[in-house]
Amino acid sequence: MCAESVRRWRRVWAAFRPLRRRASTGRPPKLDDAQVETVRAALARGAQAHGFEADLWTLERVGAVVEQVTGVSLSRASVWRLLTGRLGWSLQRPERRAVERDESEIARWIAHEWPRIKRGP
Repeated sequence: MCAESVRRWRRVWAAFRPLRRRASTGRPPKLDDAQVETVRAALARGAQAHGFEADLWTLERVGAVVEQVTGVSLSRASVWRLLTGRLGWSLQRPERRAVERDESEIARWIAHEWPRIKRGP
């Protein structure tokens, strides 16, 4: 290495200052922290408590509850950012099961029929 290159790198390194964090640029959020906590409490009561048939949250339902509780209308994308970013929720999909499913009959089949089929004739 050239000694001059090392001196130049040392000068650059000595002049380095940690970057200061800038304030967030862009549009401020529509909901303040108090409103987010109000929404969190409303969502914790469940969807049926807000008049929905099933206790399942969708973006449209959450948006309707947000508007009802805070008076602020949010787009679907904004509702998604609220749920995943500020509330810490994640995508959950309900299990698809037949209404006619009989758990006791399934358990009986696994206990008696499956071993017979597995062994063979």
